[in-house]
Amino acid sequence: QVQLVESGGELVQPGESLRLSCVASGLSFSRNTMAWYRQAPGKERELVARIFPGGDSTQYADSLEGRFTISRDDAKNTMYLQMNSLKPEDTATYYCRATDSRSYWGQGTQVTVSS
Repeated sequence: QVQLVESGGELVQPGESLRLSCVASGLSFSRNTMAWYRQAPGKERELVARIFPGGDSTQYADSLEGRFTISRDDAKNTMYLQMNSLKPEDTATYYCRATDSRSYWGQGTQVTVSS
């Protein structure tokens, strides 16, 4: 049974930082392309960042302006998203996704950026 469990979301003020984690089980983590998506209320789910097997290749949404960094630790079956200089528009539920021959989603973790 595949499980993706996100954590690290919380309420923060604009300009602060957060690190999200996604722990995977039940799959060959190192073989999977891992990604972070987010969905704000009333909006469609959008890709935030993606990291390919091996960890050397990544992709980011253009709107992030270099504020976020995706990484993975295959020894820990864990993916991370370091988020710096957070803005109110980053407020969303952040989801982890694993893709190999199939795709799996986590349940999400809430990030709220507000003063």
